[in-house]
Amino acid sequence: MTLAYRFATTFFFLLFKIFFRFKIINIEKVPEKGGVIVVSNHVSHLDPLVIGAAIRKRQATFMAKRGLFKIPLIGAFVKTFSFPVDRDTPQPSTIKEAVRRLKKGELIVMFPEGGRSKDGSLLDAKRGTGLIASLSGAKVIPAYIDGTNTALPAGAKFIRLSSIRIIFGDSIETKDRESGKDFQERIGNDIIEAIRNLKDKMSLRGSRND
Repeated sequence: MTLAYRFATTFFFLLFKIFFRFKIINIEKVPEKGGVIVVSNHVSHLDPLVIGAAIRKRQATFMAKRGLFKIPLIGAFVKTFSFPVDRDTPQPSTIKEAVRRLKKGELIVMFPEGGRSKDGSLLDAKRGTGLIASLSGAKVIPAYIDGTNTALPAGAKFIRLSSIRIIFGDSIETKDRESGKDFQERIGNDIIEAIRNLKDKMSLRGSRND
């Protein structure tokens, strides 16, 4: 883990703890080593920072849309921890790069919906997530983030204080299973269903004030 990454994730962890009552649930579900894909819902620009702060004991690599790399200052920061992807039509080189990193034992964060949900509802998974999972055989860890859609919803210009929580679920195994387009689509569906189940668990926790 690089010093810059350790500093950044620790900074945001403390920031979220102090101002957003940050809560991390089931972090032990994330393996400490080996190729891992963490998949999460996506409703806010804060989501990558939340995941990085939660998994701060491992360096995560993010797949970020190519346009972010062209923004002054932000682009330089994104480039340090990410590699670009064309959201609608992932290039073969991008798929190969993700698979290569996973087989080397890296942890990659992906947002299977392909973009931010404007109303918080879960969208269908893009094919790229299932394709990368299938080709790499990496463990897939679902996660659900709650509260960032209040703190910084899509289109908002200012951050509002709110509670932010993230919960991780059981791994979805892809190694030594079948392959092919149908399988990749099923993996995508399984991922969204797993995230939806975590959303329900989070709602239940909230109703119990846990």
